[in-house]
Amino acid sequence: MNTLSFFNPRFTSDLFDVIDRNFSGTQSASKCSLPRVDVRETEAEYLLDMELPGSTDKDVEINLKDRILSISSAKEQKKEEKVDGEWLIKERVSSGFSRSFTLPEDIDSEKVCAGFKNGLLTVRIPRRAQVKPRTIAITAG
Repeated sequence: MNTLSFFNPRFTSDLFDVIDRNFSGTQSASKCSLPRVDVRETEAEYLLDMELPGSTDKDVEINLKDRILSISSAKEQKKEEKVDGEWLIKERVSSGFSRSFTLPEDIDSEKVCAGFKNGLLTVRIPRRAQVKPRTIAITAG
C-alpha cells in the first residue's frame, strides 16, 4: 500500500537543510501559519489541494527532491511611506509557511505539475504504471 505522509525531518538524509529551513532567522520575525491541505488518491495520480487565500502563483515555491515535496511562501507587506494617523492595531505583517510531504514510491517525479486558481493551489502527482506479475511458462527438456 502506498502512502503520502507529512515530512518528518528526523528521517531526512540532509539534516542541514532541515535545520536551515526550520530555524532560519527570516521566519522568526514573521508570522507563520500553516495552510490546510486536502490530498486525494486516484488510480492515475495523487492530487494535493492547498488553500492560499490572498496569495498568487508568484508567492508560492514548490520543490521536489528525493520524494520530498516542499511547498513554501514568504510574503512581505510593502512599507507604506505616508500614513495618516497613528496605528492602534497592526496585524498585517510579513507572513510565510513551509510544508513538506513524503511522497510514495510509485510517483512519476518528471510529470508533477501545479496550478493556481482563485487562491487554491492544486498539485498533480502522477503515478507510474505498476509492473504486473506475469506467468512464466516452463518448458520440459
